[in-house]
This record gives sequence, structure tokens and C-alpha cells, in this order.
Amino acid sequence: MTDSCVFLLQCAGCSIDLGGTHRQTLTTFIDFDVPTMPQYSQYHLVDLLRERIQAFQDKIALRYAAKEAADISWTNLGQQVEQLALALLEAGLEVQGRVAIFARNMPQWTIADLATLWCRGVTVPVYATNTSGQTAYILRDAGVRLIFVGEQAQYDAVLALEAEYPDLQHIIVIDDAVDLKGCAKACYFKEFIFNDNGRHKPELVERLSNTNLDDLLTLIYTSGTTGEPKGVMLDYRNFAAAIKLHDSRLTLTEDDISLCFLPLSHIFERAWTYYSLYKGATNVYMRDPGAIKDVLPEVRPTVMCAVPRFFEKIHTAILAKVETAKPAQRKIFNWAIGVGEQNFKVSQRGRTPNAMLKLQLAIAEKLVFSKLRAALGGRIRFMPCGGARLEPDINLFFQSIGLFVTIGYGLSETTATISCYDQSNFRFGTVGTPLPSVKMRIGEDNEIQVKADTVMRGYYNKPEANAEAFTKDGWFRTGDAGYIDEHGSIVMTERLKDLMKTSGGKYIAPQAVEGALVRDSFVEQVAIIADARKYVSALIVPAFEALEDYAHSVGVKFENRVDLIRNSHIQEMFHKRLESIQGELARFEQVKKFTLLPREFSLEKGEVTPTMKLRRKVILERFRKEIDAMYTRG
Repeated sequence: MTDSCVFLLQCAGCSIDLGGTHRQTLTTFIDFDVPTMPQYSQYHLVDLLRERIQAFQDKIALRYAAKEAADISWTNLGQQVEQLALALLEAGLEVQGRVAIFARNMPQWTIADLATLWCRGVTVPVYATNTSGQTAYILRDAGVRLIFVGEQAQYDAVLALEAEYPDLQHIIVIDDAVDLKGCAKACYFKEFIFNDNGRHKPELVERLSNTNLDDLLTLIYTSGTTGEPKGVMLDYRNFAAAIKLHDSRLTLTEDDISLCFLPLSHIFERAWTYYSLYKGATNVYMRDPGAIKDVLPEVRPTVMCAVPRFFEKIHTAILAKVETAKPAQRKIFNWAIGVGEQNFKVSQRGRTPNAMLKLQLAIAEKLVFSKLRAALGGRIRFMPCGGARLEPDINLFFQSIGLFVTIGYGLSETTATISCYDQSNFRFGTVGTPLPSVKMRIGEDNEIQVKADTVMRGYYNKPEANAEAFTKDGWFRTGDAGYIDEHGSIVMTERLKDLMKTSGGKYIAPQAVEGALVRDSFVEQVAIIADARKYVSALIVPAFEALEDYAHSVGVKFENRVDLIRNSHIQEMFHKRLESIQGELARFEQVKKFTLLPREFSLEKGEVTPTMKLRRKVILERFRKEIDAMYTRG
């Protein structure tokens, strides 16, 4: 199975009966009868991290994934943050002034973030893939005067908006290789950080002595699958609550190494980075998420946040390789997975495997599981996962090979996680149980609603959106539909805004259909089309590496990807596979026609969000010709 393991990250079953579910009514909600925690004074993020700097000193706090770069100790982190904070004061940053960070993941991202917080400023993250227009909207709405940019692409985007947004006063460039092109407002990070003569030290001390839980910590602009971005206002109290709640559910220590893989501009990775540093773990940064298969064996992290797409790609790659393996290898692989599933089910019932199962597990571990986990570095203890639904069979696969995927649920508006798995007791198909003191209920249209100290203050400059976001009795409306099962776990069913209605009046939850199709080893991405249409169709991006291997094995000749997906044999193969994997779907949900696409849906083209959610309006417009053809041809 070695070849299978090598293939594991070239891209980056079974199911368990949920044992019956019970849909809750409007007035029913989960309340663990734990009072809201009003006291968070000891959890102010800046105070916590300053304590860690004093406590850990020479221990490594931040690390570059690149081998040639130097590690940053806690003492050095404190020095750099203080120097940069003084430089920000020299640049005129006021209390609660806005500072934007427009960069890919790198240690300086966190250093700039913390320096802003040291000054009691407000950090405004900007996705590194944003266009000039998107960035200009955020800077203008937030009132940003100073921005940190990462590399040439972000710098050029800022230069392009300079005339449109003249209020921008300082552009601080992190990467020394960037060509500043003579812009008077720009300077390099290394120059800026040493720009203070010490005269602002008393002011910084004063600001640090006046930390306030009611201060705004960040404005996070939702990437949004629909509409213009909204600035989510999160304060220190929100993050203090999040830290305390995570302590009740997770075990993270100063010995852990966390790989910063998801964009720091997103609440998931940002909140996790704060939590990791608070626990004294080492945070490792990689700029290019596309390099993950090379970075993982080098960094060998113990924890790493990921989205379902990451696990789907790995799962697809493994199964595709297994399909082309020798019969004996396939037999060993399938046997090992079966043993792993059996062991997992036994452990979830709180039992100990018998002697025979222990022996089988040891063999499966040596032949298969250890090799699969080695491609992820071999030291993963658990992997927080959120942002979308992970299919139960894919989840079971990873649990069975010894990788604990901690499924959770949350939004930017809730300071990330509000429910997640408990390692000793969780149910597939759910997003776990609410964290202590988090209240969740099911409202109209089966909407999941939340009350918690982690819920945002509101949307910045959006009074109408704020009115829509909360019920009259003060519950936050998530926009996600679901129910609470008989065990108190949250089950997400669909995103309400994504729900589609066919011309025949049938409602389609596209995520459910897409989730069924993407489990196939030849399917990379799927976008379902159904709204106001007479039947369901699909745009399908094949898993091209697996498809090309298959084509060679059956003698299909092709010059390029377009040639390959138009081949009649390939079209018929996909048709048969779709028929076989849609059995669990209702007939009205099943895909009747499909179009194979020669490329993935692209973040750069705005077709997916940074967390890989489909931007359906963009896809509908961009592929209108292909979609219309599925409803006009025979």
C-alpha cells in the first residue's frame, strides 16, 4: 500500500446509523442550565499573551514552514510586537483605530495583528485573493488608514485602489522582494518596525494598562456567497468567552505544534491561532496552501484546522489509487479499513477490543494506517474541521485509520466554534453538541438560532442587516437549517439561502446532493442546478489524475482535458457511476443531466469562497451556456 500513501496528498464506504432523530419545534432549544459566564477579566487576549511571553521566553512561539527561515521565540515575539506597536503609535494609530492586513499566512501576519491589539487598535483582515475593488470596499467601510500587505499581488492591488481611496496613509510591505514602484506611502515591514525612537513607550504602557473587554478587537468582513460583505464586529469579551469555552472541550498543550493552513483572514484559523498561542503551542506558518503535501511531512504537526474539502480530496485520492492497485493490495486495504471501523465502533460504545480485534488492528496499523497517517506527518492528535458538512462515510474513514477529525460548527458571527465533537462521545452526521453555556434552538423554517457570549456585537454600519440577524427576543439567526437529535447533537441540513425549488415545486438542498456525488473517486467538485428548473442537473469537475489513469487503463486516447471529458466512453462511465451513487436520494433530488468541466471552480475567479464554499450566483452566470444546454438538448 506504499503507492497509495505517496498518492495520499497529491491533491492537497460505510455509514453509521444515527439511531433515530427527533426534529425539535420552534420553542425547543438546548439549554444545559449553565449560567452565562459574566466574568472574563482574566481572559483578556492581550493580557493572556503578554503572560505567555513572560512564561515561555526561549520556547518557540512562531515558526516558518520554510526551512531557511528562523524560528521566533516567545521573547523575540514580544520584542517584535512591542517594536511594531510603537511604530504604529508613531504613525498615529488611535485607540480603536483600524489597521488592515492583506496577506497570505506568515508570522508577520500574527505579529502585525498582535501589535495592533497592543495599541488597542482594531484589526481588519482582508483575504489575500481579494481584488482591488473588494479591498477598497472594506477599507472604505472600516475607515482604514494603515494597511499591511504581504506580497506583490496584494501590493499591486492596493496601488490600483490608491486613487479611489486617498484616505489610505501608510502601506507596510512584509515581503522584501516586492517592488514598491516609487510609492511615497509605502515602506518595508523591516524599516517600519524600527521607526520609533522610544518616545511613545509611555503611551503604549498606558494603553496596555487600560485593556477593556468591551473594546472592539476585529472587524471581519464575511467573504459571502451572496450580497456585499458585512463587517462582523467582535470584541475582547467574545474571544474571552471562546477561549474559556474551548478549554472545556479540547486538550491543547505547550507541546503541540499547530500548522496554520487555512487563511488567517478567516475566523476559524485566526481564532485557533489565538487559542494555540494562549495554550503555549508552536504555530507554524505556510504561505502557499497548495504546498501542503510537501509541508506536512516536514512540519509533522500535532494539530491542524481544515475544511471538509481537504478531507474529501484526500479520501478521493486514496480510493482512486486503490481502484488501480493490484487485487491483493485492494484486499489488504479493504480488510484493514473494515478492522478500523470495527475498532472505532467498539471504542465509541466505551468498550475495549477483544484479543482478536487487537491483533487484527496491530496488523492493519503496520500495513496500512501508519503509512496513511505518515503522509500527514505521522503525529496528528486531532484535526478541528468546520465550514461545511463532512459526509459521514468520509468522517468514518479517517476515524478508522486513527485520525480524530473534530467536527464543529460556527460562523464569523459567533467567534467560530459554538458546537463540536467530544472525543469520547459523538455522532456522525452531526456537528456535535453545543459548548457549555451556549444555547441553541430551532426557529422558523428549521433555522438554527444561538444565544452565547461569543455572538457578535453586530454588523458594522449595517442597521438593517442587524435587524434581520437577530430575533425579537435576542437570538442570533444563523441562516442554517437543521434540527436537534434525541441525544442533544446539532444536525445541519442545508443553508436556507441555498435551498432550491424546482419548477415542479420540489425543494432541493444542494449540499446534500453534492455531498453524495463528491464521494465518488472520480468526482472532484460538484455544483447542483435546480432552482426554477424542471429537474436537477450538475456541473461536475472530475478528479483528473484518477480519470486520466483510468482512461489509460481502458485505452481511451486523448490530447487534453477537454478531449478527455468529451469522450463518449468517459461520458458513459460517469453516467453509470452517477446512477449507482444516487440510490439514497429521492428521485426528484437525483441528477438527470450533467456537464463535465475541464477545470476546478476557482478562488481567483470568485467561484468559491476562501473556505471553498460555492458562490452559486457567480457559477450560474459564468457557466450559463453549459447550464442552458442541459435543459435544451434532447
